[in-house]
Amino acid sequence: MINEFKSFIAKGNVMDMAVGIIIGAAFTAIVTSLVGDLINPIIGLVTGGVDFTNKYAVLAGDVPAGASLDAAREAGASIFAYGAFIMAIINFLIIAFVVFMLVKMVNRAKDAAVKEEEAAPAAPKGPTTEELLAEIRDVLKAKA
Repeated sequence: MINEFKSFIAKGNVMDMAVGIIIGAAFTAIVTSLVGDLINPIIGLVTGGVDFTNKYAVLAGDVPAGASLDAAREAGASIFAYGAFIMAIINFLIIAFVVFMLVKMVNRAKDAAVKEEEAAPAAPKGPTTEELLAEIRDVLKAKA
């Protein structure tokens, strides 16, 4: 059983998947920082600092007027936090667009590398075995 497990782990697919997960986690941190630290502040400037995070509706319970979402939750009220959901959708769309642009750049770089490979002149092709044998035959006939 241990040998089977070792052979399973040693297969390329499992190792590729592990590397992909690790790189994906690191990439997620980069994209999250890009969106949260760079893109969202710019969008905040453009939209006049609109932030839906603290928008909610009280379904049941007492909440002081103008209380934040956290204060409403701490008060034990049943709330419908539609603002947090709207912000999650906005963040998702921004992240999805950023990932789309990054994948598009990577694909463009891959295509350029493939085109360079195709454009590179191929090494001169040598004679085939049949051509060499025919040449030897012709040389032998000429000497005979």
